[in-house]
Amino acid sequence: MSISVTPKAANQIRKALQKRGGGVGLRVAIKTSGCSGYAYALEFADAPAAEDLAFESEGVQLLVDAKSLPMIDGTQLDWVREGLNEGFKFNNPNASATCGCGESFAV
Repeated sequence: MSISVTPKAANQIRKALQKRGGGVGLRVAIKTSGCSGYAYALEFADAPAAEDLAFESEGVQLLVDAKSLPMIDGTQLDWVREGLNEGFKFNNPNASATCGCGESFAV
């Protein structure tokens, strides 16, 4: 089981960690939310939590709790620009459906 990032996403994570003054990486989790059932939750981590599994990708550390990992196993986090907006995009092979706004998904 794993999760990865593209070089563009890794660059954005490094820039954000530097701007905030440090941290060990990005925590990726799943929460119950949205019209499709689940939503991604991202936060910068100062230290791994006891339940976190750590993955290294493109030189950055990703932390995922064991409960969330089965739903995002194999996911690649990318940084994309779409029109005037830019942000993280999840390429999740486990998602069977996504909502129209792209904020939530179903497995």
